[in-house]
This record gives sequence, structure tokens and C-alpha cells, in this order.
Amino acid sequence: MGSLRVIFSNIRYFSITWLFASVNLMVGTWVLYIPHIKERLALNDAQIGIALFCLSLGVLLFIPIVPWFSKHVGLGKTSFFAVILFSAAYILPFFVSSFILLCSALFVVGIFLGITDVTMNALVSVTEKRDVSHFMSAAHGFFSLGGAVGAIIGSLLMPFFTNPMYHMACMALLIIVTNLVLQKYYFKVTEDSHHEEQSSFPFKLLKPLFVVAFLTFVIMGSEGSIEHWSTLYLVEVLEVAKDNQIGLGFILFSTCMTIGRFFGDAVSEKLGSLKIIFWGIFIAVFAFVAILSRQFYISLFGFALLGIGLSVIIPELFRIAGNTKNISSSRGISFVSGLGFLGFLLGPVGLGFISKQFSLWASFLFLLCMVTVALIIAFFKMRKA
Repeated sequence: MGSLRVIFSNIRYFSITWLFASVNLMVGTWVLYIPHIKERLALNDAQIGIALFCLSLGVLLFIPIVPWFSKHVGLGKTSFFAVILFSAAYILPFFVSSFILLCSALFVVGIFLGITDVTMNALVSVTEKRDVSHFMSAAHGFFSLGGAVGAIIGSLLMPFFTNPMYHMACMALLIIVTNLVLQKYYFKVTEDSHHEEQSSFPFKLLKPLFVVAFLTFVIMGSEGSIEHWSTLYLVEVLEVAKDNQIGLGFILFSTCMTIGRFFGDAVSEKLGSLKIIFWGIFIAVFAFVAILSRQFYISLFGFALLGIGLSVIIPELFRIAGNTKNISSSRGISFVSGLGFLGFLLGPVGLGFISKQFSLWASFLFLLCMVTVALIIAFFKMRKA
């Protein structure tokens, strides 16, 4: 919890971590209304998967240009403008009247989500190196906290909003105003350029990040799938009927992930990145087994356990990427997060098609298989270290 004290005692650190919370406050609110969107537009699971694919496609296509924005516009400036546009764009899906327009709206959301994700992680990496500090995991804790708060408050407020668009608009306004106040503490941050690679695309320098990128692919695919399909899992597999209960899986997942990430920096300093990644995936395997039990309380326990297991993995993978020798933080993180968001892209759409052909339960079984493969790879990576 030492990293939390650092964040709350330094407004500069808090302003950066608030970017993480801002992103998932919007996502945490959005996921509550996926069943509403599905019903209003009369979509099936495969179409929902394609729509989420478009969101991730927007992320994936624009991530490669983030290092250019970071270098020529400024890391802090890019972060600020991206999170503002991201928040405003998330209102668009509630205006649309067709499946095609929904895909287009989510693609626009994905563009600004990808830019925000890379730059806010690069901000942490740059600040950690300059200040010799350690708060990457806690920053991701604020991301999870944002999702949990968005889902909890959203579940409580849903009965009071006759139009979901007004709910999203209120959340967007909150994000925009708070970041307008806090942006002055990170707006002028730039990256050091003296260590940047000379070639335009240094494949040799990126080679050490291939295994890291694959693990990010699997874990982000799992996180994205839980975010976007957990509510439907409770409705279709566990047959939860009450609207204020369909978000319980995501709430428990996000809450436990938040707690795990707030302790993650201290654990990382003691165990090291590779060990904490391995044990996190190990816990995630058992969590998916519990989720697949079809028993309401055991499945909810599985969502909570999954939050704990996955909590520290992505922060550690991004920390490794941001500290790779001879590569800028934004370059390393954009490469790893690019493949990570490819998993985020394929995860939801893959689950949609598996669900249509077999069942949503079978989709979550597929996630268990992928995480098991990641566990084996992490084990051999740890043995070589």
C-alpha cells in the first residue's frame, strides 16, 4: 500500500492515475448497458461480438501511431486530449439506430481508447524512471477501481435513468471536468529521446518483447472478455433475472482486481515481475474453473478470484515493456499493448461466435484453455530467468 501513499501525497502522481480511473469509469458504465443495446437493436451474440471487434479494431489500428503523437505533440498533451475525446465518443453508441452504426460508433471509441491507454501507461513508465518510484500496479488499480465504481454506481442509478444515454453523458461530463482540472500536472510531460532507437522499426530491439506481448495478448483478451461478456454470462448461463444483479460478476472481478493491484507494487518488489506473472496466471486458471461450475455463488467467487489473479499481470508486463533497453517507453508499450489489444479484439468476437455455435459456457471454457497455455509459457519463461 506504500504506492497508494505516494499517489495520494503527490498531486502529480494522482493526476496520472486518475487517467486510468477515468477510462474504466466509462467502460464500467457501458458494460451495464450491453444487454440493453443488444435488445434494443435486436442483435444476437455474434453481432455483439462483431461490434466489440470494431471497438478493438479502432484501438489496434491507431496504436502504432501513438509513438509519433507522443514525440511530436507531447506525451502529456496526447493523453489529455485522447481521454477527453474518448469520454465524449462513448455517448455515440446510444444514439445509433442500426447494427452498422453501432459498429462505427464503437470503432471511434476504440481509436481514442487505444491512444489513451498507451500514453497513460507511458506517463507512468517515464515518471517511474525519472523519480525512481514504483506505482505502475497501483495506477492499474485505479483503472480497476474506476470499473468497479462505474459498475456499482451505475447499477444503483440505472432505475433512475429512463434513457441510458443520459447516464453515459453524466459520466462523460464528470471525466471531462476532472481531467480539465488535473491536466496541468501532466500536460507538459515529454519522453526522453536520447535512448530512442535509430531505425524506423527496430525488430531486433523488439525481439525480447515477443513472449511478453503474447502473454499480454492472452491476459488482455481474458480481461476484455470478462468486461464485455460477464453480464450476459450471468443472464444467459446463470439465469439471473434482476437488472441490479446482472453486474455482480463484473463488480466482484473489478473490486478484487483493484485490491490486488493496490498491493501489487509491494509484492512485485519482493518477488520480481516473472514470479508474480506466473502465480497470477496460476490463480486465474482455478478461477475460470469456478466460473464454469454453473453454480451462482461459486461462479461469483470465480469472478472475484479471477480479479485477484489477473490484477498484477498486465502492470508487470507493461513495466517490462516500458523498461526495455534502447526503446522508448511509448514504443515498447505500444508494441506490447498492440498485440494485447489484438487479444482484446479477438477475445470478445471469438466468444460471440463460439457462443452462437455452441454456448456462452463453451466460450468461457475456451478462455480457460487459453489461460492454461499462458501458464505453461510463463512457467518456462520463469525457469529460464
